[in-house]
Parts: sequence; C-alpha cells; structure tokens
Amino acid sequence: MKKWMLSLFTIFSALILAVGCSNDPATPTQEESTEATPETTEVQEEVITVTISKDEGEEVLSEKEIAIEENDILMDVMKENYDIEEDNGFITSIDGVAPEEGEEKAWMYFVNDEMAMVGAAEYELKAGYKIVFDLQAWE
Repeated sequence: MKKWMLSLFTIFSALILAVGCSNDPATPTQEESTEATPETTEVQEEVITVTISKDEGEEVLSEKEIAIEENDILMDVMKENYDIEEDNGFITSIDGVAPEEGEEKAWMYFVNDEMAMVGAAEYELKAGYKIVFDLQAWE
C-alpha cells in the first residue's frame, strides 16, 4: 500500500511540476506582451514646441505645441501656424511683431537651447524639438 501511495505521489508531483513549468498559451510571454496589437496601439502624434519671445526670453509672447510630419521644414511649419513676413529667407515679423525701424534687433531662433546654424527654410524638424524664436539685439 505504501508503495502504491508513493508511486501516486510521485506521479502527482511530476504532473504538477510539468503543468507549472509549461508555457500557458493564455498567458503571454514577455516577448508577446511587449508587442503592440492593433487594438492597443495608439498613434502618437509627433509634435514640436514653439515659443515666441522677446529680449532673450524676458517676455514670452506665445508658446504652443505643433504637430509635424517627418521631414517637415521649420519655415513651412512657421508659415502654417503664424503670420510670417520674411525677406530673402530671413523672418522679419512673427504675428505682427517686428523690430522698430532703426532698432538693431532681429528674430533669432534656437533649437533645444542651441542657436541654429542654418536658416529656418533649411532646418528639418524632428519630433520633440523645442524651438524658440526670440526678437533680440544682434551684437
């Protein structure tokens, strides 16, 4: 009788061990759980933040998030979202804000706190960029 119970216990233990170690199809594996499914995938809109300011940020005129698409050019995005006046590729006025006649100020722009080295008509945008246009004295 003891031999029969020992055999039954061994089979039962092996069965529990086998079931416990099996890959249950109802429970996703780590690889499966990180995959996006159509039902749970949200299309994340790519945006940039544009700030318009004066005098090195002393006065913020506006700030907004703007949706962009891959390979958008800054000048095009600015024209779509602001009233822009330009002269030979240089922005001279944003939403009617321009330097006074004779004032040695110009619109400078910065991308992620660094002054851009090309004009806005050549700058290709990436999602998450923080753009600041600042009307400031040129020195």
